[in-house]
Amino acid sequence: MATIAFQGKPINTSGELPKVDEQAPDFSLVNGRLKNVSLANYKGKRKILSIVPSLDTPTCAASTRIFNQKASSLENTVVLIVSADLPFAQGRFCEAEGLKDVIPLSTFRSNFAETYGVKIIDSILAGLTTRAIIIIDESDKVIYTELVAEVVDEPDYESALAVIS
Repeated sequence: MATIAFQGKPINTSGELPKVDEQAPDFSLVNGRLKNVSLANYKGKRKILSIVPSLDTPTCAASTRIFNQKASSLENTVVLIVSADLPFAQGRFCEAEGLKDVIPLSTFRSNFAETYGVKIIDSILAGLTTRAIIIIDESDKVIYTELVAEVVDEPDYESALAVIS
């Protein structure tokens, strides 16, 4: 379990992020066509997992826009935006915002949040994913992690992107 904060108050997650230099756990997430996708769908590519509570919040929306902007210049890299939002809502958000360089994936029908240690287990946010960045290389090894200490804060984009530039 990890302790983070929501508006200055401590809250807890279901576990710990995967460790750098370890193989990333496989996952099953739901895409906009209601199909399950896993690490194998992105075989041979670097994967940036931008994990957010909900795209329907200002900070999550801002970080998704920033990653969309940065993703267009990254070679052999996919940016996966992971949230507890339903795939329909994720799709509407990305369409309304004109975001075409990120791939929204839902934890709907998935144990991803528990496996990756990002499920919030208490507070009014219980059941959502906390804000985190996990970068996985072409061989599915974790090369970077950041668990954002305060849920309402944005991640450290520069440090995250520095590991793949």
